[in-house]
Amino acid sequence: MNRRLLIIKCLLAGCLIISCEKISPKGPDDDQILDGPVDGLSSDQKIRFLAGDAAFNREIFTSETGLGSVFVATSCGGCHAGDGKGTPFTTLTRFGQTDETGNKFLHLGGPQLQNRALPGFTPETIPSGATFSRFTPPANTGLGFIELVSDEDILAMADPEDKDKDGISGVPNYGVIPAYIEPFQHSITKSGKYIHRFGKKAAAYNLLHQTVNAYSQDIGISSSFAPYDVYQGHEIDPEISNRTIQDVVFYLETLKAPVQRNQNDPVVQQGKQTFMDIGCESCHKQNLKTTSGQVSALSGKTFHPFTDLLLHDMGSDLDDGYTEGSAKTFEWRTPPLWGLGLSPNSQGGQYYLMHDGRARSIRQAIQMHGGEGQSSKDKFEKLTESDKNKLISFLESL
Repeated sequence: MNRRLLIIKCLLAGCLIISCEKISPKGPDDDQILDGPVDGLSSDQKIRFLAGDAAFNREIFTSETGLGSVFVATSCGGCHAGDGKGTPFTTLTRFGQTDETGNKFLHLGGPQLQNRALPGFTPETIPSGATFSRFTPPANTGLGFIELVSDEDILAMADPEDKDKDGISGVPNYGVIPAYIEPFQHSITKSGKYIHRFGKKAAAYNLLHQTVNAYSQDIGISSSFAPYDVYQGHEIDPEISNRTIQDVVFYLETLKAPVQRNQNDPVVQQGKQTFMDIGCESCHKQNLKTTSGQVSALSGKTFHPFTDLLLHDMGSDLDDGYTEGSAKTFEWRTPPLWGLGLSPNSQGGQYYLMHDGRARSIRQAIQMHGGEGQSSKDKFEKLTESDKNKLISFLESL
């Protein structure tokens, strides 16, 4: 009797497991999301990734936990939902001047406008005489691969004098690095300045630089790397540990690269060929490679970000009168296109493209290209409607 009951219980348990499997929602496929770690991390690295994930996506700051008197956001994830692009509601404002001699408004709160404030404090306003630009937060994924592209490879893609006469020059953004940063072994300097690669104008050197600036300028959180109150400007004790900063940096370094979808679809393949034919790949380089780094899962890899990490003249319509580092007002870093088709997931089901989100579709973003992008835009306009749609299908697959 007991044996029969045991068999019945086992059968019922099996049925319950099968039923749960059938009714439990299936998780999204890997190519439908931007977050998640790169393959090949060790157990210890996966634990560190999760610690960085928690700090980035789930830690919301308050006045009791260090939120600045003035700030832009209360968390990292608040601007990068699902590690994707931001929206007009999370767009940042940077202010400065039109020349490349250094920001003259740092003593007045520059370079970033903190447009929100705790009760009893006054949000910042743009100082008289300053120029400004709006920056929509970018997607975060694949950044560790970009960090490990050698300076030699970046310079090999540059052509400041347009010696090949293709209308594309491309120059790196050189800048000074903070004292807390240890330069890459592959760094190639110019007049004591280093090639930067992150940000709309490539104004950040590496992911530590980017992360420290974000905590300080976006959330008003001081660290040992930037121990300053952004409201009053004086030095204060760190409000976040070095370990948390480093965990977030590791998290950003080891987020996986976006996975292309429908890449074997004939329409997508034809669209990719059109992308190449009209010269888009001159700036949006599909293949880059990493040098060696501390994370073996990122080292010696060929990856496909569709960027050259260089600054390009994008024409007068995209000239915001604002500069960072050696970037001119009309120069913008080529944004990686990988993950482009997933942008609506974090942008409320629609697109907000270009540096400030002014383009509401991929087609409109193409049509806003000027300067070095003018030739490709003109060729796009001459395509048949069918070929335009195929090209957009390719870009949506990235």
